[in-house]
Amino acid sequence: MAIIDQLIASIQCDAPVRRVQIGPFWTAVLADRCGLASTSSPGHRHDEAPVREAGRLTERSGLELARLATSESFLEAAVGVAAINALLEVDEARTVEMNARDLLLEQGRGKRVALVGHFPFVPALREAAGQLTVLELAPRPGDLAADEAERVIPEADVVAITGSGFVNGTVDRLLGLCRRDSFVVLLGPSTPLSPILFDYGVDVLSGTVVSDAETAMRHVAEGASFRQIRGVRMVSLFRESAPGE
Repeated sequence: MAIIDQLIASIQCDAPVRRVQIGPFWTAVLADRCGLASTSSPGHRHDEAPVREAGRLTERSGLELARLATSESFLEAAVGVAAINALLEVDEARTVEMNARDLLLEQGRGKRVALVGHFPFVPALREAAGQLTVLELAPRPGDLAADEAERVIPEADVVAITGSGFVNGTVDRLLGLCRRDSFVVLLGPSTPLSPILFDYGVDVLSGTVVSDAETAMRHVAEGASFRQIRGVRMVSLFRESAPGE
């Protein structure tokens, strides 16, 4: 069973969908809680309908939307992942307010690091790591193309994978490339904060909890980058106790 299917199957309680917001960078689904996911719509053609039930999504339940996470349409998949994040019960007592940047600077110091996704902290991590390789679908100068993952990830001591992999369907393959002794982090607002992911060799989940849904959704609707979104908290969930606990 694919990871995304296991996450959907683990959802304990369904809830009515109150609002869906697909912004240019982030997608939000509001049920009892609000969940986020990365918006992705490469190569859209005007004769296609990337969200087949656009205008009627709030007529569906949260669990029905969560099943869109398996869609071949990236926009529908973003809605699905955001719905999963809205429905998952997160044990916030186990979470630590910690930015993934700080975690990776600590864990990656002097080591071989593979980062899937170009994050704003790349310059700082490049300085701290012994060797940093950034894999990107749209490589910037100094990055490698994402299809180099099979060569790069098995050699890395620390692997950090963007939660957008749940939207574009690459997370199973990427986690399968990690060595059993590597330190693996899933990071970004798309990341489901589910202990199920620890069964796949993940050590830390660094995601987002929406604390003020209206504020967060307003920012999503107005085209905010993640750094601009308010009403959210960055938290990490560790396989074991967090350092220092």
